[in-house]
Parts: sequence; structure tokens; C-alpha cells
Amino acid sequence: MMRQAGRYMKEYRDLAVKVPSFRERSENTDLIVEITLQPFRAFKPDGVILFSDILTPLPAIGIPFEIDDYKGPILDQPIRNAEGLKMMHDLDLDMLPFVGEALTTLRKEVGDEAAVLGFVGAPWTLATYIVEGGSSSTYKTIKSMTMTEPEVLRSILSKVADAVGDYVGYQIDAGAQCVQIFDSWGGQLPPHMWEQWSKPYIQQVVDKVRATHPGTPLTLYANGSGGLLERMATTGVDCIGLDWTIDMEDGRRRVGDKAVQGNVDPAVLFAPPEAIEHAVKDVVNKAGPTGHILNLGHGVLVGTPEESVKLFFDTAKKCTY
Repeated sequence: MMRQAGRYMKEYRDLAVKVPSFRERSENTDLIVEITLQPFRAFKPDGVILFSDILTPLPAIGIPFEIDDYKGPILDQPIRNAEGLKMMHDLDLDMLPFVGEALTTLRKEVGDEAAVLGFVGAPWTLATYIVEGGSSSTYKTIKSMTMTEPEVLRSILSKVADAVGDYVGYQIDAGAQCVQIFDSWGGQLPPHMWEQWSKPYIQQVVDKVRATHPGTPLTLYANGSGGLLERMATTGVDCIGLDWTIDMEDGRRRVGDKAVQGNVDPAVLFAPPEAIEHAVKDVVNKAGPTGHILNLGHGVLVGTPEESVKLFFDTAKKCTY
């Protein structure tokens, strides 16, 4: 379940009071392991998802950032011209020991009871933060760069793709058995622009991973991807994550022989038990008996009742064909 560990759990909120810094919670090996295992202990899902953030590797390529509790990520030195490119360097894995240590520990902790899942941000999505200097509702700066500074933007995307490819390999070596690529803001691009500014760099990541770790499954998720599914299916990944705005049956048809993931509406978890059970069964039935990873169509929302999350998992375990 996307955002499986987090603020909807009282256990997490209690820990966050003691350790208020998100960066500390997500960059300390012991805390990463503890937070990752909280939902595993509570709900026994089939997968444990590394507690981390898509921005975590940025300092390791020369791009520092902070996270404000109210404003979100803040990058004081956005890159918007050729001079800014000098900040960037190859991925320095010595700056990310907590990621590898946590994954290795998690594999030992869960054994064969669950798969250990890693994740990364797609190059376009990471570039939105690098260029915009933080979160955005319009992405006007980076979209403008596709026309005003296309070569600079291509350089950013290519450098990020190289680093992400290395980062995926590092996660796999440390214990990740599957890695999801989040193109969270890919859906903000019209399909023809996604084809030019996101897809080639996702493929660059995939090709790099396939060259060194050919047997590890890769999943691609993009929020708001209804207009992109056929294109996403040609990136070389093994599984396509569907958001909740896409009918599962339709999505399954559109991605061909790819496995699919999703796609229960996260808001359903605020509904009565019978509605949750119906939503889970509807998605499972439409997806069919093979090549489907049941999940939400986006992350668990803040305030979601823990008992609803438990019901989601319990219902899934009872589904038969």
C-alpha cells in the first residue's frame, strides 16, 4: 500500500513527537527500520515499503534540500541555467548508507513473510523540484525551460537519470526485491511532452538497471496518468501502477501484457466497511487472477482510520477467483 507507513498510524505520530524532523526519521537506519515495520506488524501486508522520500538522494548528487513542515521541500539553489549544472556530480553512495543498511536489516527482519520494496523518483519528477526550488502547483518554470533552456533541462534530466539508475541498483544490492519508479508529476505534462521530457529518461534508468540487475521487477507509477498508460507500458518496466481515476478493466486492457498495480481510491478508506470491501473486490475481479498487485491508486491519506487499512488487507487476503 503506497505511503503504507506514515501519519495515519498513531504509532508513527507518537514517534514523530519524539523525533520531529522528517529528515532525521527518514535518514536514520534504526528509525527507518522501525517506521517501515510499523504497518507490517499491524497488518501483515505482502510487502514492506522502505520508509524514505524520493528526494533523499539529491544531496548525494550535489543538491541540498530541507523539508519545512508547512511548505514541504525547499531547495535554496534551484538549477535553471548552465552555470547551475556545475553543482551536480555523480551519485555519492557514501552519503546514503542509511538506505542500504535499512534495506539489509529489513530483509533479515521479514524473511520470507513479505517482499522488501524500494522506490525512487523518476527523473522528470525530481527535476521539477530541482528547477522549481520546491513543490509547485503549475510547474511553469520547468515547463518554460523545455522551450527557453532545453539543453540545460536535458542535461539535468540525463544526470538525474544516471544517478537514479545507480540508486536503484544500490537498493537492489542492499535487499530490495522490487523497486517502484514514481513519476509523481509526470501527469502534469501533456502526452506529447511526457514522450519527450519524461519517457526517455525513465528508459535511461530502466536500461541501466537491466544491464546490472536484469531479474529485478520494476514498477512505474504516475499520478494523473490516464492519458499516458500506453506510453508508460513501452518504457521497459514490468508493472504499471494505475491511479484511482482509471477503471481497472480499462487500464488492464490499455497496458497490454504488463502487470498492473492498484487502484482503489484512497478516499474509500473513510467509507463504511461494506464500501471498502466492495471497492477491494471490484478492483480484484476486474484485474483478474494473474499479474495484479492490489494497492491503492495513491498514498494513504492523513486521517485514514487504521481499522479501515486493516480491513483493506483482510479483505484482500480473503479474495478468491
